[in-house]
Amino acid sequence: MPELPEVETTCRGIRPLVAGRTLTALEVRNPRLRQPVPADLAETLVGERLQGVRRRAKYLLLDFPHGSVLVHLGMSGSLRVVSADEPAGVHDHVDLVFGIEALRLRDPRRFGLVLWHAGDGLSHPLLAALGREPLESGFTGAWLHEATRGVRLSIKQTLMDAHRVVGVGNIYASESLFRARIHPLEPAGAIGLQRLARLVASVRETLLAAIDAGGSTLRDFVGGDGRAGYFQQQYFVYGREGLACRVCATPVRRVVIGQRSTFFCPRCQRR
Repeated sequence: MPELPEVETTCRGIRPLVAGRTLTALEVRNPRLRQPVPADLAETLVGERLQGVRRRAKYLLLDFPHGSVLVHLGMSGSLRVVSADEPAGVHDHVDLVFGIEALRLRDPRRFGLVLWHAGDGLSHPLLAALGREPLESGFTGAWLHEATRGVRLSIKQTLMDAHRVVGVGNIYASESLFRARIHPLEPAGAIGLQRLARLVASVRETLLAAIDAGGSTLRDFVGGDGRAGYFQQQYFVYGREGLACRVCATPVRRVVIGQRSTFFCPRCQRR
């Protein structure tokens, strides 16, 4: 699933190409996504100016004068700028057309979303209860320490709880915990302030490195310019079960935590 770096990469890629332009057409080839694409979306938006593009968690918000289009890339989707006359593929479900160019949503599994919300998009029910952004100033070791007191869940599950912290999905949680030298099964509430401060720094470092690399492309993801990401070439532990740790040469192990594969080095990340 595209995680925060992939969505941020998409946001940064499409923003300068479409922000400030007027929507001239909207074509919905298949409205049957995770939730149906609103039938009156073209009537609502055609002729309106796209004021900006931003990200919240793993959602993209396309801001128009009277509301926002919320886009989620689902399990394997992408949103990229293409020529408006480029033939659509079988998985190209929605085009937002801006003159000679279009924002095209490709979603092979149709787990994505294209929704309309009148007013500030951040007040949509899918976004209103989300947790802190890990790249913003409010995400600190002190805050994470306070937020995890009494929490018996593993630190891996806690990092992936979107009601606490947004956008740190399975890949980047494993990578961040390795960089912080914290075992993924350690109870969140048992970790002290100093180590949590180190984890916060590692989360930021991991996410920013992934954004600089254009995200991770494990299957279908491409950024707004159609290019694949290459952060997967820098993984320390994710997907490397049985391979030598890049730091100490101990074989990387895999465990299942919360029904998700989790990778760690048993030497570098001792409990």
